[in-house]
Amino acid sequence: MFASINFLLQGRNMKTIAHKTISALIVALGMSIGASSVQAQDAAGSYFAQERRIRVAALEDFSRPQRAIPQATRSLVADPTGQGAGTITVDTQNRYLYLSLGNGQAVRYGVGVGRAGFEWSGTAQIGRKAEWPSWTPPAAMLKRRPDLPKFMEGGMDNPLGARAMYLFNGKKDTMFRIHGTNEPDTIGQAVSSGCIRMMNDDVADLYNRVKIGTRVRVI
Repeated sequence: MFASINFLLQGRNMKTIAHKTISALIVALGMSIGASSVQAQDAAGSYFAQERRIRVAALEDFSRPQRAIPQATRSLVADPTGQGAGTITVDTQNRYLYLSLGNGQAVRYGVGVGRAGFEWSGTAQIGRKAEWPSWTPPAAMLKRRPDLPKFMEGGMDNPLGARAMYLFNGKKDTMFRIHGTNEPDTIGQAVSSGCIRMMNDDVADLYNRVKIGTRVRVI
């Protein structure tokens, strides 16, 4: 009889242990699944957060204002040149062109000048003026740059820009010009082959103020 009772108790204990074991396995499995789910959610959250950061950064970069290129640089200043009214003085070191007005005043413009090896100084006069000039590169330039066209009609793509004033010594063309540009970001730099570059708006203003025969000093 006692043996039968012990057998029954042992059976019940085995069932209890089995139930507990199964319950523990279920809990452990649930925790594992839950942890995997949390990890997956964290990974997804991290991915999408990174995507959002990338998109926000891209939008900020797109909306960030770029360096503005002024349309004109001219201003009325005290004349530092000591020249008479109507004289043009190009200060190549400081990259300014002055048109003397008299009474101690001048209009000052920002300019681009000749790069190393193409600097020059001296005096000349305006021998010709042209609006939206065509461009025929000199033979020496074509030799240096055979990729350039031999001729280009006037227009927005023309490197002489909106206006050109041709510098002469007497009746001889010096091949140097005061002209506009299709590269406004070069104003204030030494990048040309000796010509004096100006913003198109500035060169049009200067063009209207001067006449054939105007004296030009390049210093």
